[in-house]
Amino acid sequence: MKSMLNIALPKGRLGEKVYAMFEAAGYACPALKEQNRKLIFENEETGVRYFWAKPSDVSIYVERGAADIGVAGKDILLEYSPDVYELLDLDMGKCRMCVAGPADFRDDPARTLRVATKFPNIAKTYYAAQSREIDIIKMNGSIELAPIVGLSDVIVDIVETGKTLKENGLAPLQEIVPISARLIANKARFKFRSEEIRTLTARIDRMMKEGK
Repeated sequence: MKSMLNIALPKGRLGEKVYAMFEAAGYACPALKEQNRKLIFENEETGVRYFWAKPSDVSIYVERGAADIGVAGKDILLEYSPDVYELLDLDMGKCRMCVAGPADFRDDPARTLRVATKFPNIAKTYYAAQSREIDIIKMNGSIELAPIVGLSDVIVDIVETGKTLKENGLAPLQEIVPISARLIANKARFKFRSEEIRTLTARIDRMMKEGK
């Protein structure tokens, strides 16, 4: 009997939108919509097995082979550099990775720039390309607070509408990279299930193009 295609989806609104896309492409799993606390959902008819994962963990499940494919934000792929194939930009969950700080902030190259962020690797890569000396302050909570209380000069973070920044007297200063959800695949599984994964990718890509 043919084994099921294991798909890791990010929990939350993005995951629900992604599943709707998969469903429309012919990979439905009605059990996934049931109100329960199950973690894994299967549909033998379509040959898929879905499971919900924390968004930042999806790439780990895929990289380690627990999932054949999954959906992860470009921010996660840039920050953690998982050894996976990036198959398709799903054009959803769109936002920007930005440097932000007080609107009147002026960088002084003569001193080390203090940068608060949840994404130290992205920040280091960005400033290394400018040969800018920085002091990374790794944080996990609401990092908008850091420049307000003088802990940092700027922050590197995801910006969607910019409303939170504005309400706290901050503004986007530079855009580092646009972010969106990406379809990713485990490299070994892609070799063995290439036809299935390519077919799924092509269906979703075609559906996206037809919807534009």
